[in-house]
Amino acid sequence: MHEIGFIRDLAIVMIVAGATTILFHRLRQPVLLGYILAGVLIGPHTPGVLVADPRTINDISNLGVVLLMFTLGLEFSIRKLREVGIGVLVVAVAEVGVMLWIGYGLGEAFGWKGRDALFLGGIMALSSTMVATRTLSESGLGALPFARLVIGLLVAEDMLTIVILTLLTAVAIGGSVEASTAFTLIGHLGLFVVAGMIIGLLLVPRLVDYVAGFGRDEVLLVSTLGLCFGASLLAAWMGFSVALGAFLVGSVVAEARSSEKVMHLIEPLRDMFAALFFVAIGLKIDPAMLVQYAVPALAIAAVVMTGKTVICSLGMFAIGHDPRTAVRAGVSMAQIGEFSFVIATLGLSLGAVSDFIYPVAVAVSVLCMAISPYLVRSADGLVNGMRRIAPSPMRLLVTSYSGWLENLRPVNENAVIAAMLRRLLMHIAINVMLVVTLFVIGAYVNAHNWAWFSMFGLTRDARHTVIWAAALFLSLPLLIAVYRKAEALGMLLAELGIRESYAGAYTRTIRGVLARLIPLATLFVLAVLVSALGSTILPPRGVALSLAAAGVLVAVVLWRGLVRVHARLQAALRDTIAKE
Repeated sequence: MHEIGFIRDLAIVMIVAGATTILFHRLRQPVLLGYILAGVLIGPHTPGVLVADPRTINDISNLGVVLLMFTLGLEFSIRKLREVGIGVLVVAVAEVGVMLWIGYGLGEAFGWKGRDALFLGGIMALSSTMVATRTLSESGLGALPFARLVIGLLVAEDMLTIVILTLLTAVAIGGSVEASTAFTLIGHLGLFVVAGMIIGLLLVPRLVDYVAGFGRDEVLLVSTLGLCFGASLLAAWMGFSVALGAFLVGSVVAEARSSEKVMHLIEPLRDMFAALFFVAIGLKIDPAMLVQYAVPALAIAAVVMTGKTVICSLGMFAIGHDPRTAVRAGVSMAQIGEFSFVIATLGLSLGAVSDFIYPVAVAVSVLCMAISPYLVRSADGLVNGMRRIAPSPMRLLVTSYSGWLENLRPVNENAVIAAMLRRLLMHIAINVMLVVTLFVIGAYVNAHNWAWFSMFGLTRDARHTVIWAAALFLSLPLLIAVYRKAEALGMLLAELGIRESYAGAYTRTIRGVLARLIPLATLFVLAVLVSALGSTILPPRGVALSLAAAGVLVAVVLWRGLVRVHARLQAALRDTIAKE
């Protein structure tokens, strides 16, 4: 009788979804919010329950998530990622990384388990493509310049979604956030993603274009859906998430020449299954648990909206956009949505998180979804208010910075200078990657807990101290190189960008501050990155500070020798690469 029950429950869900669409369209409220509330009203936790079979609810949810993630993958493509630009990509990486870190810290502050805190970070990290794009279109702002920046950020976040889903799936399967249990699973999952993308890019676009050549829409639609569910089945068979398989094959199909035709055929199904997915979200919510965790949900929603607005606005301003455009882009990203639900569903389905994570994620999303349109409309007022209360030195600094970035554009005589900047940045990036690699190797060695550590009677803290100290002192030549290159970069940018026509009497002071700030900021960012990636080998705080002080002392005393060591390493690497 499950088949008849499934059809009955599916019919109820679709009837309620249709009525909700009409009602919330008339009320000019987000339809996605209506779907979730409708699911709560007809779900098993509400009096007068209409849909109560857990198996049916899971089937509807899985069906919705597969089609939703497939269509989101279709909207993401490598070509679109290339068009985003390195600046927007850097802002997206910074936003997702910082929000992931904030979410993890917030979960720990609530006293939650490590996996609950990590999944909370993933839930908070990703903005909602559907909510952001619909808010822009319904507000009539889709044609403004900042809307293209928002779309670029969303496309870049789609790429990072693969990374986060891979990480969280490995943690969920391994049952721990410890490196000792996650390294192998992340390797297997990463191999699946990379191999799937490479093989898919070689075969799937050609297959889709071949089928499209028949000129029969139904053949193309059924074949594409076959690829979607086939990839999801393969991912599930290998022990991974069906959402990951659907998203990967969608992003591969997006590279086909006929992808726009596929998207046109899929759009009606996307809307239908999006309704199924969001109603199924409401079906899983227990209102009593929402009340119990109302305070954490309100706090998380406030952090999401504030954090994403501030990080994205500062990032957009830092890469050269005016404050009004930057703030508009920032408030448009101040929400979470479908990816957050997928992450919460992933954690529940694999038994990795507590039951309260799902309703908390939904409550936060609903709050952000309801407030997001008002935030977008209030962006101009927010900018005007900030301009009124900002002190005159701050306004001068903003104006000077904008003029400085304008002078850095690689045109005419600036083209040679731009090449120098790119070379310095490339050298900094390579050295940073090498430093990070040393600490990751240290974490790998610690995770395997090799037997020869015990031969010397080393405790856990002693082992961490030895490994961390070795990574630190081996990376000293690289750290000195990073500082020297960043110092040269700061001096060049200061002399090039800070003109007297903008800064006036403050020119010399601003140049000096900038020339010193850039290398210090570079080392600070590197320290945060190393601390995050090497957290599994971090010794006690007092020992770590002592080792850092010793490292600074050694660097000062052996500065010239370490510079020569790095120069020889750089020359050897250059010669190796230059060989035929």
